[in-house]
Amino acid sequence: MSADLDTLTVTKAYRCWAPVYDLVFGAVFDQGRRAAAVAAERVGGRILEVGVGTGISLPNYSDRNRIVGIDLSPEMLRKARRRVTELSLTNVEKLELMDAEHLTFPDASFDVVVASHVISTVPHPSVALDECARMLKPGGELILISRVGADAGSRRTVERLLQPIVRRLGWRTEFPWEHFARWIAHRPDLRLIERRALPPWGHFALLRFVKWAPGNSSRS
Repeated sequence: MSADLDTLTVTKAYRCWAPVYDLVFGAVFDQGRRAAAVAAERVGGRILEVGVGTGISLPNYSDRNRIVGIDLSPEMLRKARRRVTELSLTNVEKLELMDAEHLTFPDASFDVVVASHVISTVPHPSVALDECARMLKPGGELILISRVGADAGSRRTVERLLQPIVRRLGWRTEFPWEHFARWIAHRPDLRLIERRALPPWGHFALLRFVKWAPGNSSRS
């Protein structure tokens, strides 16, 4: 996929979004965030949230898990750290400024990696996906909430026309399933175990991938 977004554009966009992000997207994406947390809780353990943003999803995790969050935006992270303090979220290990395409943790550091509304907003989605997969222990799960655009038809045309406009907002309208299909085809260590449409309007999906572990059958 061409890098129609770049790091500077995304960083500038989320600097602007930070003061109003929860107000604009809090309710709209709430069901997806909760669905991702529920899926993560089924596995449990040490959880990495890529693109933690303002930390709006952090209260959805139980105390039995340890949470690490990363984000590219200093402004969003400041709000997340404030939320952790105000809500006494003691299960949050740390929140770090980091690029999803260049995660600095060692391989296999986490039982679960969650990325909500992130993959369609990074310059090189397959690179970020590979980094997320690298973080997983064998048997761990990668849980995504992502925009899934149309593969064809009038909706695909509209998404293409809107892309130059929404690029400035820090995301993509055009993000068909084929991007995920091509990526997973080159990842024999991963298996897609769930794909479920989510609101609003079914334009987003919950995707779960499990990392192959010798001797273990995949969860469903």
